[in-house]
Amino acid sequence: MSGEELRLNVEKALDEIRPFLQSDGGDISLLSIEDDKIVKVQLEGACVGCSVNQMTLKSGVEMTIKKYAPQIEAVINVEA
Repeated sequence: MSGEELRLNVEKALDEIRPFLQSDGGDISLLSIEDDKIVKVQLEGACVGCSVNQMTLKSGVEMTIKKYAPQIEAVINVEA
């Protein structure tokens, strides 16, 4: 999978999970993909101060991204 295909697949994954985040007043942005293995995102809105955002990141966002791009090893939230 090329870098561009990887980025498109990660964006598709984020598009799939975004409605769930937005329904709670949050959102997510893709910041970067490093070494084709680490995805850096930024949680936004209500997700920033949410007490379960790490669970959302691991069981929601990371799982969905790995469905589209299995080579991804980790998803990291970068605080604003």
